[in-house]
Amino acid sequence: MATEKLYYEDAYLREFDAEVISCSGGENDTFAVVLDRTAFYPEGGGQPGDRGLIGGITVLDTVEKDGEILHLCSSALKQCARVHCKIDWERRLDHMQQHTGEHIISGMICSELHCNNVGFHMGEDTVTIDYDVYADMDRILEIEAKANRYLLEDHPAEIFFPCKEELSGLSYRSKKELEGEVRIVSFPGADMCACCGTHLSSSAQVGLIKVLSHKKFHDGIRLEIVCGQRAVDHLMTCWRQNSAVGRELSSPYDSTHSALLRFIEQTDELKKKIAALEEENFSLTASRYADAGDTYIIRDAMETDSLRRLCEAVHSVCGGICAVFSGSGNSYRYALRAPDDRLSELCRSINSSLNGRGGGRDGLAQGSVSADEEAIRNYFDT
Repeated sequence: MATEKLYYEDAYLREFDAEVISCSGGENDTFAVVLDRTAFYPEGGGQPGDRGLIGGITVLDTVEKDGEILHLCSSALKQCARVHCKIDWERRLDHMQQHTGEHIISGMICSELHCNNVGFHMGEDTVTIDYDVYADMDRILEIEAKANRYLLEDHPAEIFFPCKEELSGLSYRSKKELEGEVRIVSFPGADMCACCGTHLSSSAQVGLIKVLSHKKFHDGIRLEIVCGQRAVDHLMTCWRQNSAVGRELSSPYDSTHSALLRFIEQTDELKKKIAALEEENFSLTASRYADAGDTYIIRDAMETDSLRRLCEAVHSVCGGICAVFSGSGNSYRYALRAPDDRLSELCRSINSSLNGRGGGRDGLAQGSVSADEEAIRNYFDT
């Protein structure tokens, strides 16, 4: 007995009554329940399966296997039992917004770029779509704007099952050859596609389409998008972040980028001044170790590059090996300058004695140790 597909009759149906046709053990301690009628959409066409409740029992997923719609439940249900069923409507509505929004923007992209949609995946957070022709992000954003205008115009959906003769005269999108009855989902002026998923009844109910990312994928592009409430949530997160950045930069929300560029420019100038002061400081420090022979120095935490440059400066005048440690507590980084024939041996000794790791070549080694200042001094003094 084939299950009656209520989700095709009314995609907005949230609750319904049904009879349990069968219940058998499924995978991962679930029970596969078959109903005589269902509004639970089974996974397919890139859209996840529905969740909800059947007779108070949790439906973890809905799939179609060998022509049967299986409701994967957390507990068993009795055969022939009459049950009241509830769809997880918030999740279903989200899927309908993502799926409908994807139809509209994909239809426009495929029409304007003369390409094909060759991949579609609806994830928990975003929707990923692949196309077989490349276009830059500016072009995609132009189409995104056009798609959002289409949403505001509130175009109704047209969903139908054309006969074979009528189907042959339609220009519709499909990722594969189709046999048997074909379900066409159309948003006139935007898209016509063969699709088995659930969709909104009008474009305005999508609310918003937002392209999040764009990257080259084979010879085409891969887009990551969000629609509906996901898009609203994303923009609210971006607004909060941008507002926080604006407060830190003392900038209006619409000028944070230029304010950030000024901040980066100022930071770069400060880095140059700091580097010049460091060089002066390192030269003065090195002068105190002229002809001192083997030398070690312990400093507060420094950047890795600064640590290396101080070691280089002291080594150039001390006339022996030079080791510089920087850090605090039981965590120090080091730079070591020594002749090539001694470098490996000294590095192994430091690492072994001070619980360290690191290495190098061409007379320079760098690494870190898990030891305090006293342990470092004892090592070199003895």
